[in-house]
Amino acid sequence: MNYQSLAEQIKLWGNQLGFQQVGICDIDLSLHEPELQRWLDAGYHGEMDWMARHGMMRARPEELLPGTMRVISVRMNYLPPDAHFATNLKDPSQAYISRYALGRDYHKLVRNQLKKLGQKIEQEVEKLGYRPFVDSAPILERPLAEKAGLGWTGKHSLIINRDAGSWFFLGELLVDLPLPVDTPASNECGKCQACITSCPTGAIVADGVVDARKCISYLTIEYDGIIPEEFRSAIGNRIYGCDDCQLVCPWNRFSEITQNSDFHRRQTLEDMDLATLFLWSEEEFLKKMEGSPIRRIGHIQWLRNIAIAMGNAPFSERILTALASRKGMSTMLNDHILWAEQQQKAHQKRNRKTERLIRIVEKGLPRDA
Repeated sequence: MNYQSLAEQIKLWGNQLGFQQVGICDIDLSLHEPELQRWLDAGYHGEMDWMARHGMMRARPEELLPGTMRVISVRMNYLPPDAHFATNLKDPSQAYISRYALGRDYHKLVRNQLKKLGQKIEQEVEKLGYRPFVDSAPILERPLAEKAGLGWTGKHSLIINRDAGSWFFLGELLVDLPLPVDTPASNECGKCQACITSCPTGAIVADGVVDARKCISYLTIEYDGIIPEEFRSAIGNRIYGCDDCQLVCPWNRFSEITQNSDFHRRQTLEDMDLATLFLWSEEEFLKKMEGSPIRRIGHIQWLRNIAIAMGNAPFSERILTALASRKGMSTMLNDHILWAEQQQKAHQKRNRKTERLIRIVEKGLPRDA
């Protein structure tokens, strides 16, 4: 078997299946085990208990598929057209949803393509042990992607590619073939601190280290409890995920718009008005979010996230009415609704004070009149 030729063919097949890049690496992640343990020991995984439960298995691919010799790592671009980055974040009455979640859930789509890649390889070599993964098992996908040459780990812990930025999904295909490996990418972040200084909650605690307990993506997606008040104002209008660290990354000026329509903004998310989204019934939520990663968090958590955003929005009688209509659905939700109502009333009070000052100035009277 000419494994060099096969590796080249695998990359060609991967491109034909919709992957923008395919790389190959060995399975030795022993250098990452100490930092993984330190991260877990610090409690940075929050309430994602499964991360601690699987322990060092994440750094040992052969424990997931005995006989594994190589990992084929792939990336698939997802940056949608008309993403409205600035307009969504600047308008606090509109919801902001992380770019990756505007279209279809990527897990099944990427996994299906990886499975097809495995089948193509199997047809070529006749006998193959393989297994595809897309966030579906305890595996260190970013270190693997880095080893496979797909990019380097940025200070925000995401993989950055010098030609494509960081707006892409990752996937892995474990195989039992001794394929030639690719050259790891070199880190080119330099002295840039943009992602660290722009994080709304200060979740990036060191280069490449994120404290999930402070991360807006974790708080709005993975965490299903009462969000600490200290983070609520910083969450702003982000109701599902956060892209701030990627938005400011200089390398993302090279990002390409995805041609895959599955990742384009779905029509039901064209109207991002907070009150409108908050008034969706559970039936409407499940129907409109069918096939979306957002559906996984459930209706109550969806309402919790929007309630925080409504508390951060400018005063609106419509928002107050909407908030009141959801009281009593759950104790957890009530906590956030009451906070949002207090915030709205504080906004209203400030508005009235400002209006009084404007009237005083217009009349030419002293401020203390």
